[in-house]
Amino acid sequence: MDWAEFQRTRAQRSYPLLIAHRGANHLAPENSLAAFRIAQEQGADVLETDLHVTRDGEIVLFHDHTLQRMSDGTGPLFAQSLHELKQWRLRGPDGALTDERIPTLIELLAATQGEMPLLLELKDWRFVDPRYAERLVQTLGDYGVLAKCAIISFNQALVRSIRQVYAEIPVGTITLLNPIPAAEGQLLGPFWPLLWLNPFYVAWAHRDGRIVAPLDTTPEKRMSRYLRMGVDAVLADDPAAALAEMKRLTSAT
Repeated sequence: MDWAEFQRTRAQRSYPLLIAHRGANHLAPENSLAAFRIAQEQGADVLETDLHVTRDGEIVLFHDHTLQRMSDGTGPLFAQSLHELKQWRLRGPDGALTDERIPTLIELLAATQGEMPLLLELKDWRFVDPRYAERLVQTLGDYGVLAKCAIISFNQALVRSIRQVYAEIPVGTITLLNPIPAAEGQLLGPFWPLLWLNPFYVAWAHRDGRIVAPLDTTPEKRMSRYLRMGVDAVLADDPAAALAEMKRLTSAT
């Protein structure tokens, strides 16, 4: 499935598509190859991850700007080379160190063989620089996955930089504050309370032909309401639990 087929695929199903938030991060270190592998095995339709750039220009999968929360490293990620980052071990969901290392985007593409749709959240300001925007687009193009990837960010300057290099790539907006569907992007990720504040959000977005995936990493708690609203996808830390709840609720109707 590529992003152009997303809405058609959703229309054929009685429940939303499933996006694994940083992989199955309840069982393995977030944004690790192990977490993404487990998420695929659990039935995720899309893998979501966060992109940063190393000191030597390599694109890696990591959420934070600093290393200490999720690894035994310290300091800002951007100050270290890929070789230096690879010495650090990632922490699991219980905080214990594992044998997993910070992966590169290339390693994820190789592991998934370009078959899994990816939702790529830009975290690093350097993607505003055309050199890094071009490197990202070139990497995705080399693996033939530009049609299977979508670019999202809280900061639209980062998204626009990628579109200046490759205008056809699907893009999206994440927001914590705006209860109105944003003006930019095919994909919308409103923080879930905004859908309570504006119960017409999903219908409004669908009228404009757009995709809604609430920013809610434990969607099983609110799944019945998401199903009633007709959201297109849910984001989950625990893909198996979210999928089980979707199937339970849809089979009961």
